Amino acid sequence: MKKIVLTGGGSAGHVTPNLALISQLKKEGWEIHYIGTEDGIEKSIISKVDVTYHSIHAGKLRRYLSLENITDPFRVVKGMLEAFSIIKKLTPNVIFSKGGFVTVPVVLAGWMNRIPVIIHESDMTPGLANKLSSPFATAICTNFPEAAKNLPKNKAFYTGTPIRRELLMGDFDKGLNITDFVKDKPVIMVMGGSLGSKNLNRIIREILPKLLEDFQVVHICGKGNVDTSLKALKGYKQFEYVNEEQPHIFKIANVVVSRAGANSISEFLVLKLPNILIPLSTKASRGDQILNAKSFEKQGFSKMLIEEEIDGKKLYDNIIEIYKNRKIYIDNMGKEKVPDGTTEIMKLIRKYEEQPSA
Repeated sequence: MKKIVLTGGGSAGHVTPNLALISQLKKEGWEIHYIGTEDGIEKSIISKVDVTYHSIHAGKLRRYLSLENITDPFRVVKGMLEAFSIIKKLTPNVIFSKGGFVTVPVVLAGWMNRIPVIIHESDMTPGLANKLSSPFATAICTNFPEAAKNLPKNKAFYTGTPIRRELLMGDFDKGLNITDFVKDKPVIMVMGGSLGSKNLNRIIREILPKLLEDFQVVHICGKGNVDTSLKALKGYKQFEYVNEEQPHIFKIANVVVSRAGANSISEFLVLKLPNILIPLSTKASRGDQILNAKSFEKQGFSKMLIEEEIDGKKLYDNIIEIYKNRKIYIDNMGKEKVPDGTTEIMKLIRKYEEQPSA
């Protein structure tokens, strides 16, 4: 039986694309193993599918001063030894890495065991983990065609990102039942990433009275960010996080207000959902979401707002504008030929499964 090791963690965006691959790999009869951390979000997500999970230690590779920069290298070394032992024992045909700091020891262990390693970069420019992993990768998949210029030419493949098939199977009536919404009033979906955005949560709640005059609002607000005082508010539904419900909520949404994580915006594009993107600022990130959002705005798929510049009025006005002009955005997205990420990556997995790494 063909055997594969998947890895990726630290955020939902480094895990959920693997779910799309897992579904296809199961159909093709692969034996699937997943390597992640013991306490990361990846374990809670992967535990819901029938996959053998292996835990290793991982340290965060920070660009800033922190006392943990002293201890984390030891965690990285420990994780490396653990990953090497797991890979040597499993001897998979291929390793697929979605990114996040847990993946670095796994990629290195794969290279040391001469296992072909495929990594995927969601953003326009590679993150630190993928920068460290790239020299040891057999192939590097990209979500944006422009991303190839930042990668070794002989390794880069424009594949798009794997999208879960379930996202394309949303049911309108189920979406209404999940949210307790009515069918004859448009829906704004607000999502601030897997951890939520306190600033976006605050601004949306400030303008709720005005928004609810014309719209219903479903708000994915992040863990611990539900406002219990608003639970009884008609036309407003809050969730900390959604998984199985997501396809059905997408189905009823007319406009999405979101961070600009690469996986999320790829889903908006495939689903042709008009959207407002509020990327993480350079104060909280390396600026990858800003590049993602600028690319989508330039192509006419999205409207980008700078977080430091928005207030309730500006956000409300832009929601109204996007809603009124939603057909323009839908038409623009409909013209884009988007690669099927799952299909393209599976081609590479099959290509390298029988080839030992150089």
